[in-house]
Amino acid sequence: MKRFTVLLVLIMASVSLVQAQSEIFNPMKDAIKASDAAALVKSFAVSVDINLEGNINTYSKAQSEFVLKDFFKKHPVNDFSIVHMGSSKGGLQFAIGRYISGSDSYNVLMRVRQVGEEYLVHEISFVKE
Repeated sequence: MKRFTVLLVLIMASVSLVQAQSEIFNPMKDAIKASDAAALVKSFAVSVDINLEGNINTYSKAQSEFVLKDFFKKHPVNDFSIVHMGSSKGGLQFAIGRYISGSDSYNVLMRVRQVGEEYLVHEISFVKE
């Protein structure tokens, strides 16, 4: 009976973690699905590393909005979904998604850090498959 209780507690903890991660990434997922760069950058840290098809740069929030708006214009979204979420030993949260634009597919990686009560994106990548 004791093993069953421990197993039940572990399962409940896993479900809670997945729900918490989902809540962290939902605003970002919704913004990407809507190609809404302005909404997406609301979840960004003061500066963000952006990788667009191998072109990696660090941008301010304002610059990030223009860069992502241009990407969304050139590669309009057909679909976006998060396929995996996780965390590192240091507490860094990440999500891996799939962005579909026309016949092209992109792997999307978002890494967030907790800053006070908020989780803010400090890195985002769109890499063509």
